[in-house]
Amino acid sequence: MSVVMAALAATSAWSSAWSSAPGAGPWLASGSWLGSPIGRDEAGRQAVQELAKPAYEKEPWIDAIYRRIMQFLGDLLDAATGGGSAGGVIAAVVIVAIVLGVILLISWQLRKTARKGAGAAGGLFGERAMSAAEHRELAQQLAAEGQWTQAVQERLRAIARDLEERALVDGMPGRTADELAAEAAVSMPGFAAELGAAARSFDDVTYGGVAGTREAYEAMSSLDERLRQAKPVPLAAAVPAGVGAAPAPDGGGS
Repeated sequence: MSVVMAALAATSAWSSAWSSAPGAGPWLASGSWLGSPIGRDEAGRQAVQELAKPAYEKEPWIDAIYRRIMQFLGDLLDAATGGGSAGGVIAAVVIVAIVLGVILLISWQLRKTARKGAGAAGGLFGERAMSAAEHRELAQQLAAEGQWTQAVQERLRAIARDLEERALVDGMPGRTADELAAEAAVSMPGFAAELGAAARSFDDVTYGGVAGTREAYEAMSSLDERLRQAKPVPLAAAVPAGVGAAPAPDGGGS
């Protein structure tokens, strides 16, 4: 039973009360609608009686929630009307606060869903956080079983986590393999080409439907081991010459 049916029931109660009231016939015949033979309380009571009938027992939960919200807002407006201008201002503030709260709740839920989606689609890591050593060990186990596709994925995840643990890249949720390669190349410029190739290999086996191979895994493992032993380039050396440097003195004397 929908909200429309509830509204019709309330209208029916009003009509019944109107037509049964003394003198209702001449009022309806003449089309005069300037007054009501019953008060609001009586009409509300009859509407409640109408809605209490068995036909209205099975109300969908969405209709029940909507009805309760509308009833609350109606009571709030009624209280504001009786409270003068000050009551109207208070009611308006409360309604605006409720609307803003609902909007913020929906926005928070959407952002939460987007973050989960970013981690699941296009991101490097799965739902469970693992250390570089754990990713590396899992990759070795998968390689021993001949599961090259998963082994390639886990080895790149080991590289990414190792770079995060060494503070060479930021721990950004939902980072893609290409983003990892670009950021890691700043502190490891000598590995830029290999990092880019590793990112493409990860994307191929993860999203491109390309089966992993022993060669791809061995190349990823070699890169992982050499990155672990390499020293990052100092930040000052990674900045292009002339950027942020103080202007040279003109050598002029007094």
